Amino acid sequence: MTIRKRAAALTAAGGAVALTGFGLAAWLAPDVAIAQGGRELRPPSAVTGTAEQQRSAALFVEAGKVLQHPRCLNCHPTGDRPGQGEDGHPHQPAVGRGPDGQGVAGLRCAVCHQATNYDATGMPGHPNWHLAPAVMGWQGRSLAEICAQIKDPARNGGRSLTEIVEHMSHDSLVGWAWSPGRGREPAPGTQETFGALIKAWGHTGAVCPSD
Repeated sequence: MTIRKRAAALTAAGGAVALTGFGLAAWLAPDVAIAQGGRELRPPSAVTGTAEQQRSAALFVEAGKVLQHPRCLNCHPTGDRPGQGEDGHPHQPAVGRGPDGQGVAGLRCAVCHQATNYDATGMPGHPNWHLAPAVMGWQGRSLAEICAQIKDPARNGGRSLTEIVEHMSHDSLVGWAWSPGRGREPAPGTQETFGALIKAWGHTGAVCPSD
């Protein structure tokens, strides 16, 4: 499909309002579906350790394959601009976080990101598309730093460990990482396996890896 035809399709879907003059070609994913990467996400039963503390940290390292995947990192920036693509380059156009994580006036996320993925153009979508709060940004941080952040109610949205497990296991926007649409590599494994890893990590003491 040509760029012109993709633009026409997006306009018909009501999502092209903010694209004019912003480098449309950079927004449109190629006509290929990227298969899930080769990194396997092991279930908790396959993660072992010589002591419970070691196993707990190992469980988080395994879950870190998801937490540090581009599908998560791009929406957890430490600044006010999301990442984009498999390499996490700055979002084009240069959108901002805004006061509620859903963009700034005149360039709200929902202008282009509709309720579902739009594979004709490669535009990702979800009914509640938004950035994670700034205090939950972890781009460029080590797994140890991400782990400490996730456990800290001051930096995890005020969630208890039980609420973190529920969020990661069942939240549909988290789940988008495994169904990201045309042109994007899904996160490793499944949301069910990821949630099980986080749950097992919590049940074994929620120990953070050393680095």
